[in-house]
Amino acid sequence: MTKTSQELALMAESGRLLASVFALLDRTKLVGRSTLEINDMVERFITEDLAARPASKGQYGFEFVLNSSINEVVCHGIPSSADVLKDGDIVNFDITLEKNGYIADSSKTYLVGEVNTAAKRLVAATYEAMWQGIRAVRPGARLGDIGFAIERHAKRSGYSVVRDYCGHGIGREMHEAPQVMHFGKPNTGLVLREGMVFTIEPMLNRGRAKVRTEDDGWTVVTDDGSLSAQFEHTVAVTAKGVKVLTLRPDEKR
Repeated sequence: MTKTSQELALMAESGRLLASVFALLDRTKLVGRSTLEINDMVERFITEDLAARPASKGQYGFEFVLNSSINEVVCHGIPSSADVLKDGDIVNFDITLEKNGYIADSSKTYLVGEVNTAAKRLVAATYEAMWQGIRAVRPGARLGDIGFAIERHAKRSGYSVVRDYCGHGIGREMHEAPQVMHFGKPNTGLVLREGMVFTIEPMLNRGRAKVRTEDDGWTVVTDDGSLSAQFEHTVAVTAKGVKVLTLRPDEKR
């Protein structure tokens, strides 16, 4: 479950490369682009510019390199030429990357063009909820501390936490132990140890927490049609606390 210093170095390299994918998206004008067009741009960048592998493609039969989840889509949205991003949308891009046999996983919710205040607040609260969870990571802390910190911030902000999906250990495989819930009680759950690597990826809804999966078998949406947002980082437990392996260039934490 824990990684060696050599493995952590390789994972940090995968995380650095994945962060550069989001830097590319940050520079990209999203209005008027289809999610399939963005998927293809990201695939070219990962394979050609970074000489890496998009780890999601082919995983569990998924045909694309990213998930694109727009507005009420909570997660696992499928890129499509029909889904053209328009002014006022919010969209989460969830991307994985493998380099030298090790995988990094991260996601970011983007504001597309001019977005209303309610959507901006949800996105900002979700981002901070993720960081509240990250700040709870240190040797000797417990998984319940992470979930508690996330859920407390979400509730104080007036949002619900999706309970059907969670963070996960990661390394040579995309999904490893442990499962990292985004709700919980402090001082409960697995004790964190130096060398553990996992994702923290809360999904917050403006309405109720209940979700449902559409007929395509992938796309998860809010049951009440309310907006949903998500952020994700891959983190490592260090001797002194936590290191965010997928930290993006625009993030100073």
